[in-house]
Amino acid sequence: MERTVHGSARLEATVVPPGDKSISHRAALLNAISDGQAKVTNFCVGDDRTSMLGCLRGLGVEIEESVEDGIETFTINGMGLDGLSEPSDYLYAGNSGTTMRLVSGLLASQPFFSVITGDSSLRGRPMKRILTPLSMMGAQVMGRGGGSLAPLAFDGGGLHGIEYEMPVASAQLKSCILIAGLFSEGETSVIQPAESRDHTERMMASMGADVDKDGPRLTVRRPSRLASLDIQVPCDISGAAFWLVAGAAHPNARITVQGVGINPSRTGVLDVLRDMGANIAVENVREVGNEPSADLVVETSNLRGVEISGDVIPRVIDELPVLAVAASQATGQTVIRDASELRVKESDRIAATVTGLAGLGAKVRETEDGMIIEGGSRLRGAEVASFGDHRIAMSMAIAGLIADGATTIGDSEAADVSYPAFWDELENAKARV
Repeated sequence: MERTVHGSARLEATVVPPGDKSISHRAALLNAISDGQAKVTNFCVGDDRTSMLGCLRGLGVEIEESVEDGIETFTINGMGLDGLSEPSDYLYAGNSGTTMRLVSGLLASQPFFSVITGDSSLRGRPMKRILTPLSMMGAQVMGRGGGSLAPLAFDGGGLHGIEYEMPVASAQLKSCILIAGLFSEGETSVIQPAESRDHTERMMASMGADVDKDGPRLTVRRPSRLASLDIQVPCDISGAAFWLVAGAAHPNARITVQGVGINPSRTGVLDVLRDMGANIAVENVREVGNEPSADLVVETSNLRGVEISGDVIPRVIDELPVLAVAASQATGQTVIRDASELRVKESDRIAATVTGLAGLGAKVRETEDGMIIEGGSRLRGAEVASFGDHRIAMSMAIAGLIADGATTIGDSEAADVSYPAFWDELENAKARV
């Protein structure tokens, strides 16, 4: 399916992105192994939600969907730490790397046989990174490619704690180990090379888990129980990033993004955009379930090129494609480095971003671990590909709003993975001219 985006003389809108995917997934998984019943509202939307909930239901978790006072609510009946049951079929993670990696930490610890797989894209993404520490903890696991690719088969249980120095800063890897650590004998410690999003440890602590943080070291011990936790999920800052870039990079724009999560481990995109000179105001700050949120107001800005590298990369990894769009409209050069992780996402996001922006007339070139963007490009509409990647599809759409003429995005339905309402909200933003 193709979508065509036309450049717009004016952008003005108030948007509410979907619930944060990272927090939604952790709310579902941790409440599934808690004692009691929890209500989760503003759950993320799209195919990734289906993947996580489907895997948990396959393990015997009762999850009820309802609409209460116009609000979609998921009621999760916790099974406790020892209540999951052996699945009768394989578990399907779809295109969701978060589901695959977090659920693998759970499966490694369970005293039964299980298999988890995904679509063709996810089956090609590397899983050795999580399987190495899980095997060190005593997990019995097999996978394709010498134990590096899904499907993954677990004959779980009997784990012991380890101290593990992570080779990269990855929230998915960290969370996988910490989840397995909830079921392990002794202490499980991870040492991070840099800060990554901290939703897992925040939520575990809120539910009564024994979690310690000492600088880059995180330690978890098996609790006697986890207490269920009602959660109102803040809106996804990764979804908000598209509107923040649209508002800052467009020559005539004002956009308000409501209820966005501003957890410091996730606000790398705000830090980078501010370094670039973006005019972003933070309003109505509040906190729900140990997670801060706020309304963000962005207006047309005089952007400048920056270097994006080092410790900020784990905090901005998902937003780099759309930040490259902002960089194409900045004054001067923007250099993105230390981001080789982008090559093993739903697509090779370095190659995909460079190909798309170059096709629209941007001066951009690929490097081994990032890209170099010369700012000040006048973008012109063209046909571009999404490469089946939701973030590439939406990034190219934002570029299309800035470009002259019409931009056609192939396989635009990829956006449905994380943001099904994106295309409607895009048209609404333009309709208020």
